[in-house]
Amino acid sequence: MDLFIVLVICLSCLISLFLWNQSYAKGKLPPGPTPLPIIGNLLQIGTSNTSKSLTKLAQDYGPVFTVYIGMKPTVVLHGYEAVKEALVDHSEVFSGRGSFPVIDRIFQGAGIVFSNGETWKQTRRFSLMVLRNMGMGKKTIEERIQEEALCLVEALKKTNASPCDPALLLGSAPCNVICSIIFQNRFEYSDNKLLTLVDYFHENLRIASTSWIQLYNIFPSLIHYLPGSHNELFQNIAKQKKFILEQVEEHQESLDFNNPRDFIDYFLIKMEKEKHNKQSEFTMENLIITVWDVFSAGTETISTTLRYGLLFLIKYPEVAAKAQAEIERVLGRHRSPSMQDRSHMPYMDALVHEIQRYTDIVPNSLPHAVTQDITFRNYLIPKGTEIMTSLTSVLHDAKEFPSPEQFDPSHFLDKSGNFKKSDYFMPFSAGKRVCVGEALARMELFLFLTNILQNFTLKPLVDPKDIDTTPIASGVGSIPPWYQLCFIPA
Repeated sequence: MDLFIVLVICLSCLISLFLWNQSYAKGKLPPGPTPLPIIGNLLQIGTSNTSKSLTKLAQDYGPVFTVYIGMKPTVVLHGYEAVKEALVDHSEVFSGRGSFPVIDRIFQGAGIVFSNGETWKQTRRFSLMVLRNMGMGKKTIEERIQEEALCLVEALKKTNASPCDPALLLGSAPCNVICSIIFQNRFEYSDNKLLTLVDYFHENLRIASTSWIQLYNIFPSLIHYLPGSHNELFQNIAKQKKFILEQVEEHQESLDFNNPRDFIDYFLIKMEKEKHNKQSEFTMENLIITVWDVFSAGTETISTTLRYGLLFLIKYPEVAAKAQAEIERVLGRHRSPSMQDRSHMPYMDALVHEIQRYTDIVPNSLPHAVTQDITFRNYLIPKGTEIMTSLTSVLHDAKEFPSPEQFDPSHFLDKSGNFKKSDYFMPFSAGKRVCVGEALARMELFLFLTNILQNFTLKPLVDPKDIDTTPIASGVGSIPPWYQLCFIPA
């Protein structure tokens, strides 16, 4: 009985604190649906398709509104104008990273993606410098991607036009590009280390996009001690961190301070230079987490986009035929594509953009937070308030993209068939938190897809009309359904 009374008192205190906090915040934050104690607006936003729920709420509350994720207020930005005004026009203030408890528990604020403050600023600045030194956005990295694209083509030829699931091969190619930057090494596509790494990345995104992980992020203190898929995520990342540590230890044994070979070497040299600085952000733990960030972002997002891309191409064979006709006209059958060719291939360029727009890989981006109090559209948003940016609302804006729910490369073509840029194209987010590897990703998607279409006819196993492109999960990421196809050599 005593325990019951204590629980009732604790629950009453939590509800009272919640109601007081709600009342205090109401005069500052944008309006939104009335939250319930403890669970907040969980019933309104759900966990299976948050983007769809936010679009419905935006119809009632406008482009800037507040929802409660559990007991935590979160300001939602919906539509291009609101997202651009926050992330671009007020980029510094909206550059904070909101909490993501299931990852925060493992990474403890280290790395690039989930860090804040000086850790984020210094690690991001350093990583960008190293990636540029390693050739990102330049001819040197383009040549690596071209070489890897040829390896991918050879691996696809080995399927002998038989039905195959392309997921592992489409993950191995971008993973090898990142490996060449981080480890100055690549793996054969049959190497178990590579296949295991790629499989972990696929599984991590799948698990992170489930309703269970969204519940974990709302109630971390409760869910953490229950059995569930979060434990599998922890185990996967622990194994990946162990693999990275082994690579780092090998690098330490052969490190030449005057001749850095790759990302790890650059970081180790920076660590040595700052070893007497007790406040240094360049530690072994930060190195491992930063490498994991670059690895994960550079492998899984490209792999997932490629998987979606081939799925759309077998569902819409007329789109594939148009792209292949342009490839034949510009490149022929034997000259490998380069980034210089892109300006002469408007349809292929538009196709790649439409794949990214339509797939909407990270529907609501990762959570942001404001770094100081800010008056935004006549609302006072206090420092530390979490921000959710609906990238779906930008990428599927009907004013910019007629028929946004249809897959159509002409969304990026003008009336003359020339490529048409769009400010609404934000698959990499925008502002200070824009994806570090955007330039690398753009190169990979164009070169990999062009090489595949140049060398193969893509044959589905079922009638294209029966192909379902609906994501199997849509949480942190949008996960494509599993499928098979045949790669028929051209």
